[in-house]
Amino acid sequence: MEYIRMENTGAVAVLTVDRPKALNALNSHVLEEMNEALDSLDPSIVRVMIITGAGEKSFVAGADISEMCTLTKEQGSAFGRKGNALFRRIETLPFPVIAAVNGFALGGGNELAMCCDIRICSENAVFGQPETGLGITPGFGGTQRLARLVGLGMAKQLLYTARNIKASEALRIGLVNAVYPPDELMDAALRLAEQIASNAPIAVRACKKAVNEGIELGMDDAADLEVRLFGDCFETEDQRLGMGSFLKKEKHPPYLNR
Repeated sequence: MEYIRMENTGAVAVLTVDRPKALNALNSHVLEEMNEALDSLDPSIVRVMIITGAGEKSFVAGADISEMCTLTKEQGSAFGRKGNALFRRIETLPFPVIAAVNGFALGGGNELAMCCDIRICSENAVFGQPETGLGITPGFGGTQRLARLVGLGMAKQLLYTARNIKASEALRIGLVNAVYPPDELMDAALRLAEQIASNAPIAVRACKKAVNEGIELGMDDAADLEVRLFGDCFETEDQRLGMGSFLKKEKHPPYLNR
């Protein structure tokens, strides 16, 4: 692949958008290669994926304006559907996905980060949805995920003003979970991924399903979903191993050895 690097070291996969001369901007080719990279993953092996950008300046600076500027209405809709479908695919992967935001995360870059389960960033990260300043709306899920993550009022302010925010403000409003010095970001992302991967994979995936699907349901239906997934865990080797280790006073079940 020309613009996507996928490194898979056992339970943790790292997907890097590698187009640094264009600040890792997303064009149709990049989106297609990201889909191809996801096709290459073995979900029976991978337990966590990290997404980051190449270079020191940018995670993903946005969708490629040089491609978008000549699109017709129909072509614009098609481009939006392509990006939305990919980001929805990432959001619904069975295993957790961590965005390691190492610089600009604007427009499509912020939308890519938001479709991940967890976002951590470097101190030089910048977030924003600048689309209204360009005469368009976000097209890859930004209007929907931003409101769900930071609340309606803050999301509308960021969308309407097209204002960029720094890492410290992204942390304050809950858009990211943690901020690190640039040279510590990937180590922090890998530590977090390894901590997740060391836990029972079936239970982690069930938690993701419960949160992602339950948030769209009424409380009664969401509770029913949780109870069903909770019960399903009792038919797994993960549960027997985990509870057996606890009763034997073992430090941590060896899930990664399975």
